[in-house]
Amino acid sequence: MMSDKRLGWSLDYRDPETIKKVMPFWEFLYKYYFQVKTDGWEYIPNTQVLFVGSHNGGLGAPDMTMMMYDWFKRFGVEKPVYGLMHPSAWKVYSTVIDLAAQCGAVVAHPKMAIRAIESGASVLVYPGGAEDVFRPYSERDKIKLVGRKAFIKLALKYSLPIVPLVSKGAHETLYVLTDLYEQAKSFHDLGWFDWILDVDPQTFPIYLGLPWGIAFGPLPNIPLPNPIRTRVCPPIYFKHYGMDASKDKDYVDECYDMVEKSMQYQLDLLYDNSNDKYAML
Repeated sequence: MMSDKRLGWSLDYRDPETIKKVMPFWEFLYKYYFQVKTDGWEYIPNTQVLFVGSHNGGLGAPDMTMMMYDWFKRFGVEKPVYGLMHPSAWKVYSTVIDLAAQCGAVVAHPKMAIRAIESGASVLVYPGGAEDVFRPYSERDKIKLVGRKAFIKLALKYSLPIVPLVSKGAHETLYVLTDLYEQAKSFHDLGWFDWILDVDPQTFPIYLGLPWGIAFGPLPNIPLPNPIRTRVCPPIYFKHYGMDASKDKDYVDECYDMVEKSMQYQLDLLYDNSNDKYAML
């Protein structure tokens, strides 16, 4: 019996049989549509970890989905991993959240992160959220964690290594021209503009992509075919762990900066063609 029947608020919705059913479709996308190349999977420790990623490509986020495919392909569908999905997505995008939950998505809330960690599963988090996945094309080679540090506190409290995930190519599956969130928020505050379902999207991109041609706001998109490169980075271990470390603001800031700089370094390598050492898997 589920401890909480609300979708996204229980670990019990994860269904390995559903994951098996979608794997052939993901395999087609992986091999032919996105022609994914990847490396670094040997860096994942044989222990519980906190995966911290930067994702691209709008709500389609194909780099995130292809990372999931790689995980299930290598470790099987039974080995649990849960991904934290923005609370707004559960309210607005009702057509896909059922499948997301069956594949291991839970609401991005401290309670769910703690529940997943204490179950013994690894956890995947994208701290940048909507601002990251819809960042403008001009910022495609920049890590954007937007200062959110709750993941650092979790890693410290539960003594978890952080394994960063970075990618390139998904930003060409749609082209984000700019983010007009501040202007849209001003109109909303003046009563001239309503948020969809009264949910603040935290970003208001103008993008070129399918099926709209040109889209205004964080609308769902169909990713364009484009090669994607993904990388699992070496794990990051901190000097100190425990409850006290997780409550030390200066230390949390220090750890956050370490993760952000490490991820930016790895992303810079991906964008440097002379360091492209992938093998098609």
